[in-house]
Amino acid sequence: MQEKVLILDFGSQFTQLIARRIRELNIFCEIFPFNSNKFNVDEYKAVILSGSPCSVDAEDAPQPDLSKIKGKKPLLGICYGAQYLVHFYGGKVGASNTREYGRAKLSKVDHSEEFFTKVNEGSQVWMSHSDTILKLPKGYKNIASTEDVEHAAFKIEDEDTYAIQFHPEVYHTTEGKQILENFLVKIANVAQTWTPDSFVDSTVSKLKEQLGNDKVVLGLSGGVDSTVAAVLLDKAIGKNLYCIFVNNGLLRKNEFESVLDQYEHMGLNVKGVDASARFLKALEGISEPELKRKAIGGTFIEVFDDEAHLIKDVKWLAQGTIYPDVIESVSVTGGPSATIKSHHNVGGLPDFMKLKIVEPLRMIFKDEVRRVGKTMGIDPELLGRHPFPGPGLGIRILGDITAEKVRILQEVDAVFVNGLKKWNLYDDVWQAGAMLLPVNSVGVMGDERTYEKVVALRAVSSTDGMTADWVNLPYEFLQETSNKIINGVKGVNRVVYDISSKPPATIEWE
Repeated sequence: MQEKVLILDFGSQFTQLIARRIRELNIFCEIFPFNSNKFNVDEYKAVILSGSPCSVDAEDAPQPDLSKIKGKKPLLGICYGAQYLVHFYGGKVGASNTREYGRAKLSKVDHSEEFFTKVNEGSQVWMSHSDTILKLPKGYKNIASTEDVEHAAFKIEDEDTYAIQFHPEVYHTTEGKQILENFLVKIANVAQTWTPDSFVDSTVSKLKEQLGNDKVVLGLSGGVDSTVAAVLLDKAIGKNLYCIFVNNGLLRKNEFESVLDQYEHMGLNVKGVDASARFLKALEGISEPELKRKAIGGTFIEVFDDEAHLIKDVKWLAQGTIYPDVIESVSVTGGPSATIKSHHNVGGLPDFMKLKIVEPLRMIFKDEVRRVGKTMGIDPELLGRHPFPGPGLGIRILGDITAEKVRILQEVDAVFVNGLKKWNLYDDVWQAGAMLLPVNSVGVMGDERTYEKVVALRAVSSTDGMTADWVNLPYEFLQETSNKIINGVKGVNRVVYDISSKPPATIEWE
């Protein structure tokens, strides 16, 4: 039985990071809203209380029921979690007189506590709160301070309950991972058995039990998530998995043929469906970004449903949903996740598709998906592919979409991406692509005046897509790429490079 850790989420922007750091320790963990009734606390070896944008003395302050946790299981409170353990148990929390955001250093550490094994005095930590702990309740012991924060960490005597006012999960806390390891491994004795190999073995076993001899249909996209999901399902049910790869006419140049060929070499049962004309017809005259997305999404469902009906007695729809999709689609009262986008592939089936859903990746993060793919022997080139938006080039062509605009952008994109690979820059970039702008510009080719399209190149670095910085590509590369595009792609006479970060800009332009 896999030992696991429970994270109670109070709406912190960092909650996913807590889970990712714990998974890096080869420990399985799950996130639930603090007020959820969808977990059984008896199944967990330890519990972590996340931070929150709320203050503990606010009228609507999140108040979890800790009656089955505190004093009974190893418990770690982080930021709001720490202040909650003080405010509601006889201590005092109030507004801080000094700014407590950003880097700080531990000026006092109680090394008699296992919690701070291998953590140095002077170690950098990251603070992010406007309130601070003014007085600890009776039976609470201070175990660390910073220059400005007296009660940076504490322990409750006679309990395996610890709390810290800084965030160990962010990279700015240099020994944060060590602190989490001390708590989970040394204090809570959680086994470090969560590995890609163990995930594959347990998932394939569960899928066999769940699906039996049923038929499953899966929409492949050519991306990492759907590919890894397909290989897991193939291991479990073999030819009872029916994969459909739809060409919406908005893929990269030659991608439909090359990805189909790659899948067939992997031994997957794949059917390619070229529905380019159907998608372009559905997009005629539409220029508003959200309407374009809806037209593409709606047409995909229609095409996919038509193909699924050709498979006799299919009972399941498989999806490449990953854990961030699941977390972001569950609202935490009062937290920022209440305003995060809903995800189309989290339980998102139209009523007329009478299929049950199976999501083999719904409990793992993107980096874990890649590690699982690697352990199953999937081609590293496929696992290292840049993310590509579901609507494809449809949201990289600003304004209305025509077959000619698609042709132009496919050619430009191919020059850009192939150039990144040739210059050994592809793996240094998280995502790259070209945008076709809805403007023409004056140019000169030979002795003739031209009035043609402008394209923007975009390359960003990121870890998860939530934030991103533009990549400082070499001028020589940009010069060569611009020349190749303008000389080789009919219809383009100007190339620009996007140097916007996210936020405030987004990675895609629509």
